[in-house]
Amino acid sequence: MRVAMMTAGSRGDVAPFTGLGDGLRSVGHDVTVVTHETFADLVGRAGLSFRGLPVDPQAQLRSEHGQRLLSSRSGPGKLAWVLAMARRLAGEMADGMLAAARQSDVLLLSGSVAPLGHVIAEGLGLPSRGVYLQPLAATAAFPPSVTGTRSLGRAGNRWAGRAVVAALDLVFDETARTLQGRLGVPPDRARARRHARERQDWPVHHGFSPLIVPRPADWRPGLTISGYWWPYDPPTAQLPPHVRDFLAAGPAPVFVGLGSPTVPDPERVSRLLVRALRLAGLRGVIQSGWSGLSADGDDMLNIGDVPHALLFPHMAALVHHAGAGTTGAGLRAGVPAVPMPVWFDGGFWSSRLAALGVSPGSVPLRRFTSPHRLAEALTQATRTPAYRRRATALAARLRQEDGVAPLAQALERYEGRGGARR
Repeated sequence: MRVAMMTAGSRGDVAPFTGLGDGLRSVGHDVTVVTHETFADLVGRAGLSFRGLPVDPQAQLRSEHGQRLLSSRSGPGKLAWVLAMARRLAGEMADGMLAAARQSDVLLLSGSVAPLGHVIAEGLGLPSRGVYLQPLAATAAFPPSVTGTRSLGRAGNRWAGRAVVAALDLVFDETARTLQGRLGVPPDRARARRHARERQDWPVHHGFSPLIVPRPADWRPGLTISGYWWPYDPPTAQLPPHVRDFLAAGPAPVFVGLGSPTVPDPERVSRLLVRALRLAGLRGVIQSGWSGLSADGDDMLNIGDVPHALLFPHMAALVHHAGAGTTGAGLRAGVPAVPMPVWFDGGFWSSRLAALGVSPGSVPLRRFTSPHRLAEALTQATRTPAYRRRATALAARLRQEDGVAPLAQALERYEGRGGARR
């Protein structure tokens, strides 16, 4: 079948789908990733087809609107800013998504585009499924993953989760109704569309492990947790020589990287990070990311884009923004972490790492004004054997899972019914 996987956002919102796409291709499907033009090379290196969407997420974060997002200090405040940004840009992505869908037999939709992608699928008579990297459905078990808030109690968690889902639907409401008109479908409101999906038990696969987030008992049928989709890395990939040389020159270092989030003052943050590492007596591998972090000194190595699957197993600990993909990569490597959440789901994944006993706790970026707290946490993470022991045991269990298989089996059922529209 011709499978279109549609996603939007940062690199972490795209990379897992290169591994999922490679797995589906290995069982005979023709896979196209539909996302921002800036990720064409990332998708191409996995040998998958690519269709570009016009919005540049890095440029948006560096814009005036993006800087306002960064300056907001609360999780719900940041979410409100990014939803407003996404609503403004939704129309620019719609034509590209529609054009790709017309050349496809089935749509796999990430959480960032699902409300719009589902309208397109229905209008074209195509089957579709959700492929989410975060838990988005409301539940009493935990607060909304994308707000970074603490538990509000069972009733409060469920109420807040419903509010976030409704807000996500509204992002695409105007664009979705315009598309419905173009596709000859009677336009309706976001709430009605969501309720229709729920009544139909529209299937959503979640690309993380039930060992990390057990399936909530109050989720509706159709919501499954499939296991991680690891980013594609070529079988012959190796660490660059300068990275291998640095690793061989001393004890295991600490990885530090904030991924796609940008920070208002990267020089100050870089200085604090390096000072914390040195207070803890640790070497560091500093990944520049979209923030442009950097460090000087023989005990520090600056790197750009290096596959986490190759690098992380050599680390003593990880300091990262706790995005879904980076969190999963650290768990896969069996390495303790000190998360430094910046926004959205970072707080959620940080809390999961602590609950699993592979992290002594987080140091949120907004509170990172002194190196001492991070240094103390790194000392705990690297010198308390229990963190490494639990991380190693969990990694061994994760390696036994196959997150791609449930998607492959679902597509087989579509083929068994004669496939989709040709």
